[in-house]
Amino acid sequence: MNDNKIQNWFMIDDLPFEEVGEGIKRKILAYNENLMAVQGFFEKGAVGTVHDHPHEQITYVIEGEFEIVIGNEKRIVKAGDSMYKQPHIPHGPVCLKAGKLLDIFTPHRADFLKK
Repeated sequence: MNDNKIQNWFMIDDLPFEEVGEGIKRKILAYNENLMAVQGFFEKGAVGTVHDHPHEQITYVIEGEFEIVIGNEKRIVKAGDSMYKQPHIPHGPVCLKAGKLLDIFTPHRADFLKK
């Protein structure tokens, strides 16, 4: 049975870019209340503010190279690498080579959705 309130299809060409910082934009991909996928696009040198939130997060590096801090640890990551970020742990990226990140959140990031 299909619930008409649930959106099942999120076509990339229909999804708008959102500017979220100098040299950083994102597209909100598929989501529901429990899960959300977000693709981040980074120009070389772009810096994501170190932040934390109550959501669990997995980040997958699609392309590029990033210096990422999670808690008190900093590492260089590249395409194919992935990270887990537990709730409330400070984290943030610096883009060393232009690239893309795929972030998966649970539950969804209501703060990312426009009202």
